[in-house]
Amino acid sequence: MKRAFLLIFVALALVACSKEEQVSPNERFSTFTSHWSEQEFEEVYDMFSKETKSNITPEQSVERYAKIYEDLDVENIEITFDELSEEEVKALAEEENPSVTLPFSVELESFAGPIVFNYEATLVQEPVSEEDDAELSWFVNWDAGFIHPELQNGGEIGIQPVQPVRGEILDRNQMPLAINDYVYQIGIKPGELENKEQSIAEMAGILNMNEEKINEALDADWVEDHLFVPITTILPTDKDIYDQLMAISGVQKKDMTGRIYPGGEATAHLVGYIGDITAEFLESTDSDEYGPNDKVGRRGLEQLYEEQLKGKRGVTVFIRKEDGSEVTIAEKPVENGKTIQLTIDINTQEKIFNVYKDDAGTAAAIDPQTGETLALVSAPSFDPNEILYGTNNVWDDLEKDPKQPLVNRFAASFAPGSVIKPVTAAAGIHAGTLDPEETFEIDGLQWSKGEEWGDYKVTRVSLSNGPVDLKDALLRSDNIYFAMQAVDMGSDAFIEEFKRFGFEEEFPYEYPIATSTISNNGGLADEVLLANSSYGQGELEMTALHLATSYTTFLNEGNMLQPTLLLDEETGQIWKEGLVAKEEAQRIDDILRAVVTDGTAQQAEDANVPLAGKTGTVELKLTAETGGSINSWFVGYPHESRDILIAMMMEKTEDKPNGYTVGQFVDVMNQIYPGEQESQDD
Repeated sequence: MKRAFLLIFVALALVACSKEEQVSPNERFSTFTSHWSEQEFEEVYDMFSKETKSNITPEQSVERYAKIYEDLDVENIEITFDELSEEEVKALAEEENPSVTLPFSVELESFAGPIVFNYEATLVQEPVSEEDDAELSWFVNWDAGFIHPELQNGGEIGIQPVQPVRGEILDRNQMPLAINDYVYQIGIKPGELENKEQSIAEMAGILNMNEEKINEALDADWVEDHLFVPITTILPTDKDIYDQLMAISGVQKKDMTGRIYPGGEATAHLVGYIGDITAEFLESTDSDEYGPNDKVGRRGLEQLYEEQLKGKRGVTVFIRKEDGSEVTIAEKPVENGKTIQLTIDINTQEKIFNVYKDDAGTAAAIDPQTGETLALVSAPSFDPNEILYGTNNVWDDLEKDPKQPLVNRFAASFAPGSVIKPVTAAAGIHAGTLDPEETFEIDGLQWSKGEEWGDYKVTRVSLSNGPVDLKDALLRSDNIYFAMQAVDMGSDAFIEEFKRFGFEEEFPYEYPIATSTISNNGGLADEVLLANSSYGQGELEMTALHLATSYTTFLNEGNMLQPTLLLDEETGQIWKEGLVAKEEAQRIDDILRAVVTDGTAQQAEDANVPLAGKTGTVELKLTAETGGSINSWFVGYPHESRDILIAMMMEKTEDKPNGYTVGQFVDVMNQIYPGEQESQDD
């Protein structure tokens, strides 16, 4: 009897020791949460209780978790729980078939923001394996509430993206240059087409589309007779096209939001347009803000400020319950695109653009007192609305057009011709080689330095009536005078002085503008090239905006302003200080007025306000022996109000009347200042 009692005692002692050595619920659940936080879902499943495993397969569990967490882009999972005390753990060791409930908290980051919730885990003690029921451990009674408590009784997780509204582009007076407005989406309800082939042919003819494209849309797998099948988009202003389309049975329209460019051709090169996103763009961007059906800026400011205009997508993560109700568990607010406001004045922009009519050329207008850009014009141009909502062959027509309407001329550089002479004068004065009052006896229409130039001669357009000084040279635009001054200055000094005016330097501007260059290689080893450069030929090239900017030197006491494009930029900043002394800047300003009253730009006296400025012509020679087309420039400003300065160039003016560009300039100024001449006469 004693022996039996002893055996029972030993057995009970062994069981007690076994229970004390087993892993505690705290340790077991800590391991479980560690696997969970590392998204090791197979290991998580292994720690489920038998009851849980009987209701869900490993594949179902792992795949569900993995998909949800992948869709939500889950990371940084932190799980905390209320641990049992030592006394509680010891008490469990004395229980038969014990179970315990541990409250826990989950914090995780998703692409929609943080998701936080509290829940309870029930752990049960079970044999580690069916073969050996002596070795026990703790297992988790899992349910869908571990994903989120709102899923405990069923439901599914939904994701609702919120697309940002693209920012608008406005002029200085908040006039729209790129806006979001309603457009017509034109489509077909197949079941309502009375004569399919005839209707499609008629529709294709109206839209100048390929019939095959319409048929492809109608043959898509998802199409049913009662569904609206989108075909194209048109502007509400295309009333004739709209009326013709609506007369076809089965053709319908839906209102939708689209990008519209009120400035049309006048602002196309500046503003640009949006277009369908490309596979190349998607591959090259690291941003998760884009999808295959998005639009993206293609040219101009739309492309330059894509990041600001695009905005950031919002998203709502919700749980749709069995009863149809929805509970939001995470939300990332949408960030609409920013509005970009420019210093551009659309009225000025359109006035300048419209004088080009069928001509090609470029112009830049700035406020010479603040540096604000008032207009950037490139002609000919294109209508971005037609590219977005026009016929299929619009782009092909533009690419084939010999006038090159797709070329952005205001961002490109050209030979400036004689409009550079005030800069050459300022350079010589600052270098100390040009005395404005010194006179030169220049005979005839041609001049050469000597035998070292071979047969080359500099030609001027008119004879002088006596000794030539700076004022006379600018009034008559005397190439010989400026060539002599450049040669006297020398290549090194000439290059140094022109670099002080910003040549061979990145232009400090929001919009990418070509660098103005002194020569193809930046040097002037050839003295003939030096002479030609002095009057804006040779290899010297400049943008219209840089030209306009350089003339601010003569209106701001010898300081050249830095041009601005965005309305929130600081104005009146100096880009280049002390390019010429204050009194010499005033001298050149006075001479530029005299160029209009007594010089080559007397046609500008027809303006309603007193103008100052400088003319220039550039012969684009095909070879050294044969001539080519001529580009004509005029840079001018109202001499009294000084509130606008325009550099304007017209291409291929060889067949135009003399002074054609000056006449176009006057046309613009008279639109800006209507009727002021009459009031002055009174």
